[in-house]
Amino acid sequence: MTKPLLILTLMASLAASGVATAQETAAPEATEAPSGGSDLSVLDTGEPVADPEAEGNSYVRTTHGDWAIQCLRVAEGPEPCQMYQLLKDQAGGNVAEVSIFRLANGGQVAAGGTFVVPLETLLTEKLNVRVDSGQAKRYDFSFCTQVGCYARVGFTPEDVAAFRRGNVANVTIVPALAPDQRVTVAMSLTGFTAAYEDIAELERQGQ
Repeated sequence: MTKPLLILTLMASLAASGVATAQETAAPEATEAPSGGSDLSVLDTGEPVADPEAEGNSYVRTTHGDWAIQCLRVAEGPEPCQMYQLLKDQAGGNVAEVSIFRLANGGQVAAGGTFVVPLETLLTEKLNVRVDSGQAKRYDFSFCTQVGCYARVGFTPEDVAAFRRGNVANVTIVPALAPDQRVTVAMSLTGFTAAYEDIAELERQGQ
């Protein structure tokens, strides 16, 4: 669950589309070979291809406490970066992951977040987030893929302020096979402020 999930989803869609096209498109009929001569206008001279190893790969730029700054390599322009944390249970098993990014012109929404949880989650019970002993908030799930189920949420300035001064945010989901139970994992807020400010500085440098 640590790869760029949107990229993986797009790649899967493109792969499926490519298979369908190969199966459904009939082979073109043979055409008469061109007569003698060299018509250079029909020759493909090629085009530059970006190195897949150098572009489109995410990497950890730096870490602040329990938060990593993940960036995506691009051919031109500033690299998009986000805060990232893998959420584990008390036994050390991976349960969910969260990424947070700033929204400079978001109005009432200061930051966006994406939570990814296991497929065996009861979506109607939504995703619950509570900072320390504060008021919990519930968020709808947006969609599911083979990777997991996604909740794409917006954090208000008040939410971000709570993350800055808080110690831990408890993230709770409900298993689909055990709807009477709750699974809660801790989203550490150690290093949140430094990581959030680091993201802001990277954005200023890219402008």
